[in-house]
Amino acid sequence: MADAEKTKPEGVRVDLTGQVALVTGASRGIGRAIAIHLARCGATVAGVARTVDALQGTLAAIREAGGTAEGFAANVGDSADVARVVEEIEAKFPKIQILVNNAGVTRDGLMLRMEDDAWQQVIDVNLKGTFQFCRALGAIMMRQRYGRIVNITSVSGLMGNPGQANYSASKAGVIGFTKTIARELASRGITVNAVAPGFIETDMTSVLPDKIKAEVKERVPVRRLGEPEDIADLVAYLASPSAGYITGQIIAVDGGMTA
Repeated sequence: MADAEKTKPEGVRVDLTGQVALVTGASRGIGRAIAIHLARCGATVAGVARTVDALQGTLAAIREAGGTAEGFAANVGDSADVARVVEEIEAKFPKIQILVNNAGVTRDGLMLRMEDDAWQQVIDVNLKGTFQFCRALGAIMMRQRYGRIVNITSVSGLMGNPGQANYSASKAGVIGFTKTIARELASRGITVNAVAPGFIETDMTSVLPDKIKAEVKERVPVRRLGEPEDIADLVAYLASPSAGYITGQIIAVDGGMTA
């Protein structure tokens, strides 16, 4: 295996002891890696996914490593469901210091052939869901006068991607939304940043043909796909007290693809 393909060593842990982190889309891929890494850093994790059963692997990994985590089910694109699950989480954890909006879906297709429901589902989950959790948790964090919000966007929202008009629009929306609420919440000790992953080794990219993966690597200066832990390391830092002077930033983790 070439050096560029080797799994990177475990990142440096920041100290999140005593903090509670709510992570949406925590059942797999990047969300699972973020939840596990935040727990490794000492945070108690409230993981959200469509079903609690889907979260069992994440919860088991955290608990087996000595961490603390609870699972909660919600459709992040449904207003009533988000209100319900936030109420449940707040009842269990009165103080929630960290919010990571990671939940996302794709329904790819060329714009001229895209059906309304394919557009709306992606917007509802990726953009509306982010808004709803930020609105609910923002109110909690304002009362605490402290909070860290990290929204997961995508390089598709920075540069566009053919066949992903809905996904790119939703992720570009997250970028503008992040910058705006960072300004609105900064005076209350709350930072809001976004992380824009490039091509990351997940279930979503595992189905790509080898030829496509090879073409992608040629476009990435470091000549490899990223790993979920590459995202989790940065999220943990942005979620820490040490990142208090970083807000309103969109940070691409893409191996230099958008440089």
